[in-house]
Amino acid sequence: MFALQSKHVQMSWHPQYRSSKFRHVFGKPASKENCYDSVPITHSVHDNHFCAVNPHFIAVVTECAGGGAFLVIPLHQTGKLDPHYPKVCGHRGNVLDIKWNPFDDFEIASCSEDTMIKIWDIPRQLLSKNLTACRKELVGHSRRVGLVEWHPTAANILFSAGYDYKVMVWNLDTKESVIKSPVKTIDCHQDVILSMSFNTNGSLLATTCKDRKIRVLDPRAGSILQEASYKGHRASKVLFLGNLKKLLSTGTSRWNNRQMALWDQDDLSVPLTEEDLDGSSGVLFPFYDADTNMLYVVGKGDGNIRYYEVSADKPYLNYLTEYRSYHPQKGIGVMPKRGLDVSSCEIFRFYKLITTKSLIEPVSMIVPRRSESYQEDIYPPTAGAQPSLTAREWLNGMNKEPVLVSLRPGSELLSPRPLPPERPLLNPAVPASPQLFNQTEKPVAEDGRRPFSLLEEKAPRWAAEHKVEEKKTWLTNGFDIFECPPPKTENELLQMFYRQQEEIRRLRELVTQREVQAKQLELEIKNLRMSSEWF
Repeated sequence: MFALQSKHVQMSWHPQYRSSKFRHVFGKPASKENCYDSVPITHSVHDNHFCAVNPHFIAVVTECAGGGAFLVIPLHQTGKLDPHYPKVCGHRGNVLDIKWNPFDDFEIASCSEDTMIKIWDIPRQLLSKNLTACRKELVGHSRRVGLVEWHPTAANILFSAGYDYKVMVWNLDTKESVIKSPVKTIDCHQDVILSMSFNTNGSLLATTCKDRKIRVLDPRAGSILQEASYKGHRASKVLFLGNLKKLLSTGTSRWNNRQMALWDQDDLSVPLTEEDLDGSSGVLFPFYDADTNMLYVVGKGDGNIRYYEVSADKPYLNYLTEYRSYHPQKGIGVMPKRGLDVSSCEIFRFYKLITTKSLIEPVSMIVPRRSESYQEDIYPPTAGAQPSLTAREWLNGMNKEPVLVSLRPGSELLSPRPLPPERPLLNPAVPASPQLFNQTEKPVAEDGRRPFSLLEEKAPRWAAEHKVEEKKTWLTNGFDIFECPPPKTENELLQMFYRQQEEIRRLRELVTQREVQAKQLELEIKNLRMSSEWF
């Protein structure tokens, strides 16, 4: 009888061996030459990411005498940063947060201790001098502004949270260069707002506050829909978990342990589950990938990245493993899904700010697969770079889900700027000149997600790579050499030198890759000959 009972216990214990395609995901840090070195990362103690990434640029808050500034570095310009590299500076106080427009890879918002929010247009060419003139300036907060957040589906809608305890909604779809009044002011918080998060279609806004309460708001009406009064969890960051109708918060427990809590977004009275992590004091930054249902938890001040798989049913949070590093991160940036390398089965990419080494280190989360073909099961349709609503439609009460695109190379050609309906599209059958290619297709070339057509997708891999290199012959480290004037100053000469060094490094890597491929082919031929001899 005892044997039968023990057998039953063993059989009922099988859920811990749950099947998951992401069980073996691992973190792969970039090599030294693919990191960004000698970057003067900010020493601010504010609990923000301090880094924003898109498929073309990485922006990082930096130290600047006499005001606030941040750097905008082309994504492919890795290696040592020029100490005289131009900054984006125009704030009179320290920059506290920066966010790229999800629908325009050349527009970024910044907020500062000077109470201002600024919208910047980043030029396609390399900055030759400090950028001080912003496109728009938003004036409304009475104290410093700690957070900015773009709406996930509506174009030109920006949210800001200040130390005046107010969340302001801004409509940027106007010709005014200085906007002095927001379209809505949400004034329901009793203390400083610590984080903001939207649900998938942007119809709900979740916030955490210094009073440790979580609130779910109607962002248009400004009313509180749900409020957590649970005392056992003091939340600092909150995150909507896609379409699961759940919230995840990170904070501390009653015993000051770092803790995660999962909530039903329609009932914040008691968390669905709580999990203590460790006794460290740094803030936990949560990131959720709705395409893979994976949750990443990044600790400020430590070098680890924990990741979980989230399910709709109990136990909800399934721990997978942990990426460990000896280098603590001050902040973190995340690449949008459309900027990932699908050929290497990359499902997420972090950019760690390591202040102790003045280094930005990319860390790729990889699903190990033997096949080199596109893995449809780990890349479902994802949110693209096109808004599904105009600002006016959203303000009038309309909700729409994000416009989805496929990450399969050649299946979608994403435009960095939403094209107006009346603008004629280019005919892909007409060959483009180098300059025209630079204006229309350059972001895709820098994105690295080629080929451009289904015909190229069916071609052999080496042929596709050859076409990419052939089309990039006039691009030097992502910049058009035909549009680049000769250097006039010592600074410009140094920048040109660094670009040439980067191009030499890239070509050396390409030669090494070709040599490895040649050796692999030689081995395959040798194996085929040996097998044919056996038969």
